[in-house]
Amino acid sequence: MKIEAKDRLVEYGIKPSLHRIAIMDYLIKNHVHPAADTIFSSLYPSIPTLSKTTVYNTLKLFEEQGAVAAIVIDEKNVRYDADLSPHAHFRCKKCGAIHDLKLENFEAMKVVNAGNLQITECQVYFGGYCGNCSILTDYSVN
Repeated sequence: MKIEAKDRLVEYGIKPSLHRIAIMDYLIKNHVHPAADTIFSSLYPSIPTLSKTTVYNTLKLFEEQGAVAAIVIDEKNVRYDADLSPHAHFRCKKCGAIHDLKLENFEAMKVVNAGNLQITECQVYFGGYCGNCSILTDYSVN
């Protein structure tokens, strides 16, 4: 899969390096919408020359070049998503897991009264409880 990561970098005009390829490869393989610290903790054991600063700067570069999406659904961390297809996100209020949601007719969404605004991106978020957390907790009203 590292070839796919390298190709993604080249496609978005990013010069491939060992660290950049490893970070992109992690994002492509791990659909958990990781935060920068999670990426660092996962990669550092196999790449001891990696620093947190490198991870943060690389993710910023990826976002600026459009190679990944930054998701601000978690009030504590920016999360990153390598899936650039139109989709929404769901965040569990209990465990914090973020899941991708495919929406029917996502492209047909219309904004009314936008005036002269030029919309270049759209992020749709849903919140609630995932299957595991809703089973563990009774949310019924008595």
